[in-house]
Amino acid sequence: MIDPMALLTIVLMAGVTYLTRIGGYVVLRNRVLSPRATAVMEAAPGCVLISVIAPSFVSRHPGDLLALAVTILAATRLPMLPTVLVGIAATGLLRHILPL
Repeated sequence: MIDPMALLTIVLMAGVTYLTRIGGYVVLRNRVLSPRATAVMEAAPGCVLISVIAPSFVSRHPGDLLALAVTILAATRLPMLPTVLVGIAATGLLRHILPL
């Protein structure tokens, strides 16, 4: 059974990520954006996701560090959705195999 606080955290992180994706477009909907501004708008959600996973880079848990390496490797080869799925699977498996 999933912890209610963990579920709430996941839902809120998903909501914030979604809002960063559409927020700028809603605010700037009546303006014509330059290619540079469009590139910034496209990069914003990725920046939010990076801020969510950045603490993993300083983890002392070997399973988390290995899963991070697997996810980075997958990101160089795969599109976003398969990379996320690989990251989730690697983290779960490696945390199970290499407990603290």
